[in-house]
Amino acid sequence: MQQPIIIMFEAFQRYRDQWQGESAVVAQFESFLHAHADGFERSNAVGHFTGSAWLVSGDGRRVLLMHHRKLDRWLQPGGHADGDTDLAGVALREAEEETGLTGLRVEGDIFDLDRHRIPARANEPEHWHYDVRYVVRAGTDESFVVNAESHALAWRPVGEVAADETLDASLRRMARKWLER
Repeated sequence: MQQPIIIMFEAFQRYRDQWQGESAVVAQFESFLHAHADGFERSNAVGHFTGSAWLVSGDGRRVLLMHHRKLDRWLQPGGHADGDTDLAGVALREAEEETGLTGLRVEGDIFDLDRHRIPARANEPEHWHYDVRYVVRAGTDESFVVNAESHALAWRPVGEVAADETLDASLRRMARKWLER
């Protein structure tokens, strides 16, 4: 087995050990990784890995969310691996690109896993995103820049995100995890 794939399996095991109640989702990720050598490529029509950032403020009290242009809802920054097996690096790159923030850093190992369906659009069939999420912490400058991928960006108190029933369930789950750490 290739070294990056072994590293991912080990990261999934550490995640399973930390979040014991999430073993079913870990099994889905491991099964997909085992079955799809091209799972880090967007060209895999069944699904592919993505990397996302739980982008917290320097003090850890707020999280930066983006109002996603294509999906028309508030989400965390993130995107396709496009062949990169370093999903923490993908999460960091996407956070920088989608927010304009500099001085960001990844903290720790996998923070959250979320498998979700992406609806069909134009020439792209419906498919799965196997989203691997990492804590990314902002530096001293928290001034963001909205780019073409979003309608808006906003710093939100983590407690508000955890309680806001209008937000995506996975955002609320990450907020609860963050508050319980």
